[in-house]
Amino acid sequence: MNRFMTAIGHIHNDERGHVEVGVPSLVAAVGAILLGIGAGGGGDWLAILGGIVLAVGLFASSVLRHRQIDYNLWERLDKLEE
Repeated sequence: MNRFMTAIGHIHNDERGHVEVGVPSLVAAVGAILLGIGAGGGGDWLAILGGIVLAVGLFASSVLRHRQIDYNLWERLDKLEE
């Protein structure tokens, strides 16, 4: 378990790149699937629900990506300026 946590810590602090936030993107994908099923099958409530879930997932993905990547980048740039 200790090796696993060390590996996760190394990945988290790695400077080679960043990974898109996964959970909100998955929620958005589920919303898109529900929207498609609702629109194709004539299920109005399912299409509306899918659209709402898609919008929430996309918004959350954007906000969390900004929080995880952009804030850290600006923090590092501020430290370099000092």
